[in-house]
Amino acid sequence: MKAKPQTLPAEEQAATPEEREPLLRRWWGATLGNSRRVGIVAAVVFAVFLGWHVVTGRNGLNSWQRKSAEEKALALEIQQLAEENAHLRRHVERLRSDPAAIEDEARKRLHYARPNEIIYALPEQPRPVPPAPSAK
Repeated sequence: MKAKPQTLPAEEQAATPEEREPLLRRWWGATLGNSRRVGIVAAVVFAVFLGWHVVTGRNGLNSWQRKSAEEKALALEIQQLAEENAHLRRHVERLRSDPAAIEDEARKRLHYARPNEIIYALPEQPRPVPPAPSAK
C-alpha cells in the first residue's frame, strides 16, 4: 500500500514561513527589531522621566518656587525686625541721655505725678452701651 502524501489546506500551503510565525514575534521583529527605534524609544522614555523629575523632584521647580516664596517672606521679616531694632536702640539711647525721656516714661508706665498734679485714669476700652429698653 502506498501512503498518500498528506496535503495541507490551501491556506497553509500558500503561507510563507514568515506568515506562519506568531503575531507577537512578527510585531517584535517589525517594531523593536530595529536598533535605531529601540534607541529612540529609550531616549524618549528617559527624557520624559528626566522632565518629570526636574518638575516634581526633591529639588525640582515646585520645591524651588516654594523656597523662593519662603526666602522673600523671611527677607521681609528680617527687614521689619531690623527697623524695630533700630527704633528700640534710639529709644534706649534717649533714655540714657535725656532726663525728659526718663520722666515721660516714668509718668506713662508708673503713673507718677508731680506735686499738686492730678491724674485722670480712663478705662482702656470703653464699656459697651446696653441696648435701650424697648417700649411695648
